[in-house]
Amino acid sequence: MRNSLKIVLGLVVVFSLSFTTSDKIQIEKTNFLIKGDTLTWKILGEIKYVKKNHSKYGEVQFPVVNDKVKLRGKKKIYISGFIVPIDNKSYALSKNVFAACFFCGKSGPESIVGLNFKGATPKLKTDQYVTVEGTFRYNEDDADDWIYNLDNAVIVKGN
Repeated sequence: MRNSLKIVLGLVVVFSLSFTTSDKIQIEKTNFLIKGDTLTWKILGEIKYVKKNHSKYGEVQFPVVNDKVKLRGKKKIYISGFIVPIDNKSYALSKNVFAACFFCGKSGPESIVGLNFKGATPKLKTDQYVTVEGTFRYNEDDADDWIYNLDNAVIVKGN
């Protein structure tokens, strides 16, 4: 009888500890989501295009961003990818390394995010894998801007 009581008591302790651990994980996940949301390349890739006339370029394929992406507009997000230099002063974040980025015809313009850094632009290396935090902005109308942008961008991992 005593052994049975010890076993039951032990199971109750283990069972209650498993709930405590589970609750802590849920709280940590909730705090992360309140702080910012992680955006994936898969979600960004769920995009459609519609042909419209443009005064400067003629007929252009304009993006139609999906609702999952629109919900993240003007919100703090996190995204990871490869650094791609655009010119001597600006960078973008890419789903793929430079040799396979959309400039080379290996993927579409939805696989890149323009980076507008908070403060001075950090020194970065091509194909450096980083996680960036910033305010997400999408573009469906300006043919001279990226479809996706991160404003006030800060590298939080990988620098």
